[in-house]
Amino acid sequence: MAESKAASPKDAKKPKPMPKKQLQYFEKRLLEERKRVLKELGHHSETLGPNGEASEGDTSAYSFHMADQGTDAMEREKAFLFASKEGRFLWHLDQALRRLYKAPETFGKCHQCGEDIAFERLDALPNARYCIACKQREEDAKKG
Repeated sequence: MAESKAASPKDAKKPKPMPKKQLQYFEKRLLEERKRVLKELGHHSETLGPNGEASEGDTSAYSFHMADQGTDAMEREKAFLFASKEGRFLWHLDQALRRLYKAPETFGKCHQCGEDIAFERLDALPNARYCIACKQREEDAKKG
């Protein structure tokens, strides 16, 4: 009997879920971001070409000058790094969409403290998992 009384105050503190209208808004934001990232990744794949080579319309895989070779290599590496970063961001967006679909009552709640993530933060970064305070603590821990 004492156990059930101890559990009820804990349930009373449970934060209420985000309103359905806001969930729909964030679903739309996440899907828009996902579409943008996929478009960017398509652009990077065009830059790299199907074989990972620069597709500038040049049929030769070799440049005529060493400086051109260096520039081509740098551009391919830069395109790869951008594509890699966008790929990681796409993964985070997909994770946020999964959270939104599987457990909408927990979407917008900090994964560390359980408090609501500020609307402004979610609007700027719809895949955010932590509130500002917890994210700041995480960043400070990485620095120190």
